[in-house]
Order: sequence, then structure tokens, then C-alpha cells
Amino acid sequence: MAAKKRWARFPHDQKPFDYAGDALKKAWKSLHAGDLETWPDEKVVAARLKRNPDLGKDAARIARALAQAWRDFHRGEFQAACEAGLALGPLGASVACKAGGIHAVHLLEDEKARNERFAQLAGFASDAAQAMPWEANAHFRHAFALGRYGQGISIAKALAQGLAGRIRASLDHTLELEPDHAEAHTALGLYHAEIVAKVGAMIGALTYGAKAGDGERHLRRAVELTPEAPIARIECGNGLMLLYGEKAEDEAAELYEQATKIAPRDAMEKLDVEFARSQLED
Repeated sequence: MAAKKRWARFPHDQKPFDYAGDALKKAWKSLHAGDLETWPDEKVVAARLKRNPDLGKDAARIARALAQAWRDFHRGEFQAACEAGLALGPLGASVACKAGGIHAVHLLEDEKARNERFAQLAGFASDAAQAMPWEANAHFRHAFALGRYGQGISIAKALAQGLAGRIRASLDHTLELEPDHAEAHTALGLYHAEIVAKVGAMIGALTYGAKAGDGERHLRRAVELTPEAPIARIECGNGLMLLYGEKAEDEAAELYEQATKIAPRDAMEKLDVEFARSQLED
């Protein structure tokens, strides 16, 4: 998915999110509390290559490239991060899909291009999940990209195309491998919420296994796991509105307000905070 033109740039100051040198490793646990991404040092990469030799040969080079791609992502250089991840094949799928996806959500205005981006990323993540079935984020990136694609074409069309089952399977795989994967809990919560909101509680439960109670539980679990992540609160608010409508307005507004008060740790969180602020101002 090589880019043919320059992507829209991150529109805020990047200096606070520059994790050069050892700074990235020191901040890694905090930066990746939501997705539990493993720090990509040479030892970790070598272990992946041992499990699947087709992934590459030079663990040291790959580790350096992955770390730099993540530095680019956290700093808001989303195009560079995505392209670097794509160049590394399945080993780079996680950073490629997160960078390409976050950019598409916040900075890609063309709807058709956004849907095409998510379709491509979903395919790339699917290949990664086949190559590295033990990697939770390979499954999660697939669910994320496919879910965003489904939202782009409308939930009704996504259900008609059978995307719900594929998204659910990838999220279930993610949580089987990493039960405390906060971003997967958020995504699964929204899965339940969007289906119940679209087809109703009875059909949602019987046809898709979607239940309001399960959706709320997953959404709140994500906030518990990552109280300093703006997106957990934003999406919890969104999910509660889908599930309960006007009854959830006050709590959703409070969750958005809480999100605006969180100090962003990277470019993604800065975009999330600014989004929450813009919604409260409307």
C-alpha cells in the first residue's frame, strides 16, 4: 500500500512526543498500556523469526526499523510509520495498521479514500495474523481495520456482508491471547453496542451474540485498564449513547470532559483529546 502522495500532516506541535533514543523504551509501557504491544528489541524479533523463518533474517536490523517506525508513529509521522511497517511485512503490520488507521480516522477527509485505506489495512493485518497467529495485535489490528471499514460503509452493509463474524472472531482471538487488552475491550464493547443499536436487542443477541450488558462491561473494563487513555473514555461514552440513548447523555458528556483533561502522551492521544474537546464545543 505504498503512498502515492503526501498524507495530511499531524497538525500540532510534535516536540512533546519525540521519543528519540532510549526515551521510547523508557516510555513504552505507558505508551502501549492500551494495546500491550511488545517492545521490539532484537531478542523479541529473533524469537518471532524462529517461530516463522519466512518473516525475515536479520533480527537486529528489523528491531531497529520497528523501533524507529514506532517513534515516527508516536511523534505523528503517520505516513513514515505506516510505510516502514509495510516494508517489514507481517512483522511491521502492527505499527503500519495503527499508524495508517489513526491517520485515517482523524486526518483523512475523503470518505472513499478512508474506506479503501481500511480495506487495505485489514487485508495486511489478516496476512499478519496468518503468519503470526500467536501475536494478539495481529488479530486486533485486523478487527480494528475491518471494524472501521464496516463503519465507513454503514453498519447495515457490514452486517449484510458478514463482517460482524470476522470482527468478533479476531477480537475473541485477541482477548484469548491478552485478556487485559484494553483497546480490544473497547472494540468488543462497540461491537455489541453498534449491533444492538442497529438491529435491536433480540435479533442482536440471537443472530450475532450481541448484548447490551456485555457491551457496557467491555467498555467500562477498558476505562479501568487504561484510566489515562483518552480514547477509552471517548469510546465508552459513544458506546453508552448507542446502547441507552438520551439516558446516557450526561455520563457520555462527563466521559468526554474527562478525556479533555488527560495530558496526551503521544500524537494519537493528542488527536483524541482535541476530538473530545471539539465535540463538547459543538
